Amino acid sequence: MRLKGRHWLTLWLVVFLFVLLAITTRQTAGFRTARHLRDLRDERTALESRRAELERRIRLASSRQVLVPLAERSLGLHQPTDSEFVLFVVPAAAGGKP
Repeated sequence: MRLKGRHWLTLWLVVFLFVLLAITTRQTAGFRTARHLRDLRDERTALESRRAELERRIRLASSRQVLVPLAERSLGLHQPTDSEFVLFVVPAAAGGKP
């Protein structure tokens, strides 16, 4: 059985539609992936800014300006005067080696 002209035309139309469908599916998946990637980048940017803010708060909370008054007030500690420093002498190691 030989294929007639209309059969060839139908076959080429089906192939053409299949190729168009494959291209559309691929582009849709690409757009979806690009949108997901953009969302992940936005989330990463937000998390990095939150991390920077938390690190800034940690540096501020662990500074001497915050810790010294807190230690003086809650623990009853104070800044030592020069007469309160004690220097300990470390004895030399036996055998003459430092």
